[in-house]
Amino acid sequence: MEAVIAVFALLFLLFVVVGGYAAVKAIGAAKRGVDRTVAQARRSVEDHTLRAKSFAQPGPQGQVAQLRLALRTSMRATQDALHAGVTEDESLKESLGLFERLSAHGRELDGELRRLESEPDRGTLAERLPALRERTERITKSADSLRWAARDRAGRFAEDDLDTLSAQIDMEAGALRHWTKAEHTTPPWPEAPPADATTGRQTWPEPPRSRPAAEEPAPSAITPPGRRPSYPWQKKPRPESTT
Repeated sequence: MEAVIAVFALLFLLFVVVGGYAAVKAIGAAKRGVDRTVAQARRSVEDHTLRAKSFAQPGPQGQVAQLRLALRTSMRATQDALHAGVTEDESLKESLGLFERLSAHGRELDGELRRLESEPDRGTLAERLPALRERTERITKSADSLRWAARDRAGRFAEDDLDTLSAQIDMEAGALRHWTKAEHTTPPWPEAPPADATTGRQTWPEPPRSRPAAEEPAPSAITPPGRRPSYPWQKKPRPESTT
């Protein structure tokens, strides 16, 4: 009885542990989903704010907002393209590592541009704009290069696979229509009859004719000695009596 109680207690404890682990995993997944949604909403709001500033604020502040918007758009598009492609093409891991190093420079530049948005000294900000624009263009150009290279690679793989698939389909279609080869085969025609040497026209050969009765050899009237022909109307000689 004590053994049965111990087994039930162990099973209950096991169910509690498994249920607690599943609950923790579900809560963690839900928290990650909420954090992802909040981050996406925050980025969307910030992008709309930067777009509005770039149009509404003239001067250096508006140009800084334009640089931030261009930087964030390029980096986010490249990140999404590489993360989506590395699941199917492991060779993109090296490209993803290079992008992580580039992202460090991008985040540093984005933080600097964010601080300069509230810079009251317009003169100093205008002096620093060319260098900031050059840094932004260098980073976005590198990010765009990685993104388009990954997309071209994926497109090339898809094109090669489509070419191979099309060739296999053509072969299979030809095998399924094997009877069409026999239908399209032209039957051989008889050779043309020879041409007449005098008229130049083609003549058909005459069929072989039977010999006339007169040309057939007549039976010989001379019978070899010792062999006389017998005729059905002749009577057989009766044997003579010996008495």
